[in-house]
Amino acid sequence: MAMTMTQKILAKNSGRESVIAGELINVNLDMVLGNDITSPLAIQEFLKIGIPNVFDGNKIALVPDHFCPNKDIKSAEQVKIVREFARDYKIKNYFEVGQMGIEHALLPEKGLVTAGDVIIGADSHTCTYGALGAFSTGIGSTDMAAGMATGKLWFKVPQAIKVVLKGKLTKYVSGKDIILHLIGLIGVDGARYMSLEFTGEGVSTLGMDDRFTIANMAIEAGAKNGIFPVDEKTIEYINEHSTKPYSVLEADEDAHYASVVEIDLSTLDYTVACPHLPSNTKTVANLGEIKVDQVVIGSCTNGRIEDLRIAAHILKGKKVADGVRTILFPATQKIYLQAINEGLMNIFIESGVAVSTPTCGPCLGGHMGILAKGEKCVATTNRNFIGRMGHTESEVYLASPAVAAASAITGVITEPKEFE
Repeated sequence: MAMTMTQKILAKNSGRESVIAGELINVNLDMVLGNDITSPLAIQEFLKIGIPNVFDGNKIALVPDHFCPNKDIKSAEQVKIVREFARDYKIKNYFEVGQMGIEHALLPEKGLVTAGDVIIGADSHTCTYGALGAFSTGIGSTDMAAGMATGKLWFKVPQAIKVVLKGKLTKYVSGKDIILHLIGLIGVDGARYMSLEFTGEGVSTLGMDDRFTIANMAIEAGAKNGIFPVDEKTIEYINEHSTKPYSVLEADEDAHYASVVEIDLSTLDYTVACPHLPSNTKTVANLGEIKVDQVVIGSCTNGRIEDLRIAAHILKGKKVADGVRTILFPATQKIYLQAINEGLMNIFIESGVAVSTPTCGPCLGGHMGILAKGEKCVATTNRNFIGRMGHTESEVYLASPAVAAASAITGVITEPKEFE
């Protein structure tokens, strides 16, 4: 029976020759992930089960990153629960301050996830790892508890949307523009409980950092997961970061898709998601003058080294506009150090950017960049719902690192081509 790439991975991990969309299956897990917000509840439910051990201490990752470094007493208590659980249950992959990064950048960097894996995480942006050719999806804390206990979880096999990428991006247009464009086309529920499967000759023109960005935001179209084919760039990344065995699975030529979307990369322009939905997209050229109070560059979506290089290229020798608070946070400690070694941090600090340790804080309105009533922010993050980054009457515009950096200089949402 013909299957999509996602269906093949689910079949492999359920010990079956084939699966069909809509079928309920029990799947073996290669990694279970939790953070400082979701893990305490999962731990509470796990302890109710009353078993002495987790299914595999090497296949669980706990990453306090949302309110870390701890912003208050409550967040400190949350992390203490996670830290003690990791110690008591001999969980190898525990990463906190000094070792930590934003979970969805950290796990690929550490080589903990790879092609052909099935990964669940108690965070909606777990779909990021589809960039490596894995099936990865967000789940709730109770499912995380069940995963830690049994190493298995049931799924309904998703249908798929085939996204065919053609051509090549122009300068400063990036993976963020691709995924915002796609979400604008199909809507925030256009891929509800489906797999977004990216293919076409345009895929080979995209670097891994762009692919991570695109897979990361599959959930913003309602998708169960996003996934890319495994090509030479994927294998090069895997070999650089991981010693785990991996599986290269390809969709059958006659696999069934619910729909097909074609995108010519060469025609894409700088794209922004306006308040208050990721699907409310416009090109910067059609946006009009939008003055901003804050710019945020970073997150699990756009805090990788290529993102920082692009932002630094635009900011070099320039100053952030008066009255525009600009915050940058690399996605991991390793990326932070690499940015220092490449001289990027000098550029950021000299231009007036505030540089933070890796954290999810600003993205979810947790700490380090909260917006006041009436303020507007350009952010390279992944959500712009009402009140997402602060006051319910603030506004968040989602954009690429290039657009964010250009906007920091001018104080209004700006096309980066002005700084070529």
